[in-house]
Amino acid sequence: MRGFIHHLDLTVSNVALSAPFYDAVLGYMGYHRWSEDADGIDWEHATSPDRLPTIGIINAKGEGKSRRHDRYSPGLHHVAWQAESRKDVDGLYELLLDIKATVLDAPADYPEYGDGYYAVMFADPDGLKLEFVHEPRR
Repeated sequence: MRGFIHHLDLTVSNVALSAPFYDAVLGYMGYHRWSEDADGIDWEHATSPDRLPTIGIINAKGEGKSRRHDRYSPGLHHVAWQAESRKDVDGLYELLLDIKATVLDAPADYPEYGDGYYAVMFADPDGLKLEFVHEPRR
């Protein structure tokens, strides 16, 4: 497991406003809230033996706290999670439509990224690009 992601913390403009989005999306992927305080919220993966990785959101501070995310500026470009199947990707897409999330690209094949690469691209309330991808095991 050396080198695998242990946790990921994302900065958001308003934890209270972002929480319903992340509850829905991360809940679909098998995460559940495990920690919450004045600084933010953490979700752990319910089916992982060690509950990892964890995903957290924290309130932004300082000058940039009210600007939308720009994935082409220095920093994080996007985060992608593995889906179990193409149907799994399609299921998240339906959930995104139900919660009126910003869908950047509806589910599609992306052969330029690998054989069988199928993904939906979407954004969180601050414009952070997120992806749910199924790529058959080799």
